[in-house]
Amino acid sequence: MDELTPLSQTALSRLPASVRRPSYDRAALSAGIVHIGLGNFHRAHQAWYLHRLMEAGHARDWAILGAGVRPGDGAMRERLLVQDCLSTLIELDPAHKSAEIVGSMIDFIAVEEGHAALIARMAEPDIRIVSLTVTEGGYYVDPATQTFDSAHPDIVHDAEHPDRPRTAFGAMVAALRLRRARGLGPFTCLSCDNLQSNGAVLRQAVVTLAQMQDPDLADWIAAQCTFPNAMVDCIVPATGPDEIALAAGFGIADAAPVTHEPFRQWVIEDRFCAGRPEWERVGVQFTDNVHGYEAQKLRILNAGHQVIGNVAEIMGLATVAEAMAHAQINALFHKVEMTEIVPHVVPVPGMTPQQYVDLIAQRFSNTAIHDTVRRVAFDGSSRHPGFVLPSVRDALATGRPLEGLALVEAFWARMCAGTREDGSEIMPNDPHWGALTAVAQQARERPLAWLEQTQIYGELGAQDAFRASFVKWLDMIWSQGCAAALRSYTCV
Repeated sequence: MDELTPLSQTALSRLPASVRRPSYDRAALSAGIVHIGLGNFHRAHQAWYLHRLMEAGHARDWAILGAGVRPGDGAMRERLLVQDCLSTLIELDPAHKSAEIVGSMIDFIAVEEGHAALIARMAEPDIRIVSLTVTEGGYYVDPATQTFDSAHPDIVHDAEHPDRPRTAFGAMVAALRLRRARGLGPFTCLSCDNLQSNGAVLRQAVVTLAQMQDPDLADWIAAQCTFPNAMVDCIVPATGPDEIALAAGFGIADAAPVTHEPFRQWVIEDRFCAGRPEWERVGVQFTDNVHGYEAQKLRILNAGHQVIGNVAEIMGLATVAEAMAHAQINALFHKVEMTEIVPHVVPVPGMTPQQYVDLIAQRFSNTAIHDTVRRVAFDGSSRHPGFVLPSVRDALATGRPLEGLALVEAFWARMCAGTREDGSEIMPNDPHWGALTAVAQQARERPLAWLEQTQIYGELGAQDAFRASFVKWLDMIWSQGCAAALRSYTCV
């Protein structure tokens, strides 16, 4: 193999001609955005849109500063600083692969206990947007009630120690306090996570925490800051040795390359209190109907991952594409989506729910995307309440079928028992794995133990139709196996 070129600003000119690289002068960029929770998705999505806008000669004063609030974020910072905050993005189309270098990020703020550097930087007047990808479970929302968990130890700590917060929200409140004291304006708080009404959820977190510290500050934030709702979409696998090898195939030594599918979508409410880049120039949709787009995506795509992910894990399938190639799991996906999810989803301009299911099936089946079952099944304690259970509630309210949705929940309960059907161990894959495994093992003998987790199911565990269907499926899965349950539901 030819010698690889370590990714850096000075090495861009030495990269192979097939690799696209920034045409703009990165030294002339200035910051406008702090992004907290900088991982693969952000670099393949928000950073890419901004990069393309810069390529078109715009938004040169909107460059991104990376940030993190978890100790593990420091490792990402080290990897990216070595390569001047450049990222290799590799598009995985079944017909071909292509690579480009994204340069819209210019620095990564120090990750430290108390987040003093992050707070100070967000308090500077040039920062006009603070965006986040902290995962669905990172907003301190009670899954059953969908309200902010103000009693969580991290939130209690931030309320009592406003100058040394633990959370992203505590850091944002601290920065806004400094801006207010200095007579500076607010910034827009922009969630890029897969949450229904993610802007409203973020507003709830920031304003509630501020209220616990200083009611006057909370009132100022509520009146001055904006929290636009947004829907984000792009399948972005985790990075491992295979992805690093793909970058090497393009002649690039990149410690943190990103692979992604040939599809992106970003739909945002146009509510930015301190201005914004002209993202519409590069395909971002601005609309007052974000809810319709996000409902379609969360109910069909994100729930679809849960429909196939848990059973695929139990059966020992490694990737989403492998799951979709399994005849019975494919049939499960299509039947649950078309008969039990689609009836509760309204069309959006240019796309019916039925058409969206077909699009998602095509994207999930992309064999070039090595999106692991483990990744899509991660954090089920947040993803099932957020993505699957709303359709269960709608089915109960309208008297529509829910057998397949109950089967999906039974597969999750079986997966959380911690072993596959071949006897191999399923490694912990949820922030609450220990508690889930204990209940899942109880549910093998008494299935209703699973539905009694009110922090997940709320009132659903008391609904007779859902209870009866769930018990039937979990008993069948344990006694006859996943294939029998799949065959019984799909007739395949």
